[in-house]
Amino acid sequence: METYTSILGQIFNIIMISIQLLVIFITLYYFILAIIGMQRKPEKKDYVPVSKFAIVVAAHNEEQVIVPLIDNLKSLNYPRALFDIYVVADNCTDETAFLARRAGANVYQRYNDTKRGKGYALEWLFAKVYALNKDYDAFVIFDADNLVKDNFLLEMNNKLCEGEKIIQGYIDSKNPYDTWVTNTFSIAFWYMNRLIQLARFNLGISNTLAGTGMCISYDVLKKVGWGAHSLTEDLEFTMKALLYDVKTSWAHDAVVYDEKPLTFMQSCRQRKRWAQGQVDVAGRYLILLLEKGFRERKWMFFDAAIHLFQPFFTILGTFFLLIHGLSFLHPYYTNLFYYFPWISWQIVSGAIMVFPAIALFLDRVPWRAYWGLILYPVFMYSWIPIIFAGFLHRNRKEWSHTRHTRSISYKEIITEEKVASK
Repeated sequence: METYTSILGQIFNIIMISIQLLVIFITLYYFILAIIGMQRKPEKKDYVPVSKFAIVVAAHNEEQVIVPLIDNLKSLNYPRALFDIYVVADNCTDETAFLARRAGANVYQRYNDTKRGKGYALEWLFAKVYALNKDYDAFVIFDADNLVKDNFLLEMNNKLCEGEKIIQGYIDSKNPYDTWVTNTFSIAFWYMNRLIQLARFNLGISNTLAGTGMCISYDVLKKVGWGAHSLTEDLEFTMKALLYDVKTSWAHDAVVYDEKPLTFMQSCRQRKRWAQGQVDVAGRYLILLLEKGFRERKWMFFDAAIHLFQPFFTILGTFFLLIHGLSFLHPYYTNLFYYFPWISWQIVSGAIMVFPAIALFLDRVPWRAYWGLILYPVFMYSWIPIIFAGFLHRNRKEWSHTRHTRSISYKEIITEEKVASK
C-alpha cells in the first residue's frame, strides 16, 4: 500500500511540475509579446484606391443602430463607385430591413428557424453576392452596431495592394464612458489591439479576426469557403484559413467603433458565449495546428494553437494555484518551483495593471479612460468563472443576441473623443 501511494505521489509531482512549466512558458510568452507590441514598424500608406469592396452587415433586430452605420459607410473617404453596401436582415421582427433599404443599402431578408446566428447569416449573404457576378476584390464585414473611421477602406486597400488576403482592423469603443463595464471592456480591447495584435503583426505571424472590422479577399473566401457556424465564427474562420496557409494580417489604423455591453451581466453573457466558442474551436483545430507547426516548422501555427489553448490555460492555472494554496498538503514541487506561484501571481497582477496603461498611452487613448484601470482587475479576474462556465457549456450552440438601444452617429463619436482628450 505504501509503494502504491508513493507511485501515485510521484505521478502527481510530475503532473504538477508539468503544469508549472506550461504556465511559466505561456506567461513569459505573452509578456514578451507585449514588449514586441510597444513598437510599430513602418508601413507604406500611399497606394491609389483600386480595390473594390462588398461591405456586408449581418443584422438581427437592429432598427436602433442600422441607419447611423449605413450613413457612416456612405460617407467613407473612398471612391463611392468602388464599394457597395449589403445588409442581411436575419430573422428580423422589427423595421431593420425597411430602414436599411431606405438608408441606401442593398437589403436581403433571411428567415431560418434552425440555422440561426451570425455565421449562417453571413454565409447566406455571401452566396447572394456571389450570384451577382460583380468584380469585387474583397468582402468587408461589420456588425450593425458599429461605426467606422473614414479612412477604413483606404487602409484595407493598402493592405490588399501589399498582397495581404485577410485583414483585421483596430477594434475601438463606441461607448467607453457609459459605465465602468464599458470602460474596462474597452481597455481590454485597447490592450489586445496594441500589445497582442500589433505584436503578432510585427513578428509576421498570423493575427486573429475579431468578428467585425474584417476584410477577406474575394478569391480566398471562394477558395476556402466560409463554413464558420460556431459561436465564435471569426476565430473559427481564422484557424480554418490558417490551415490553408492563409494568415490574417493587421491594420492598426483601420478603426471600427464597437458598442460594448452596459452592464456586468450583459458582459458576462457575451464573454461566456466567446468562451464556449473558443473551447469548441480549440477542440477541432488546436491539434491540427500543432501538427502543422511541427510538420512545417513555423511558429505561426504554434502561436495560433497557444491562442486557442487560453481557456485551458486559465483552468489549469486556477487548479494549480488552488492546490498550491492548500499548504497542509505535502509539497509536490521541487525547490526550483517553490516560489513560482507567488512570482507568477506578481507578474500577472503587474501585467494586468501596467501593460493596459502602456497600451492606452502608446495609442493616445484619452486620459479619461485611465480611470477604468481601477476596476480593470475585477473585470479580468471575472474571466475565471466565465471560462469555467464556457467549458462546461461548450456543446451548447444557441446564439445570444445583444440588444442595442442607443443611436450614436459618427460625428458624435469624433466630438466625444476630442472632449475626452482635453
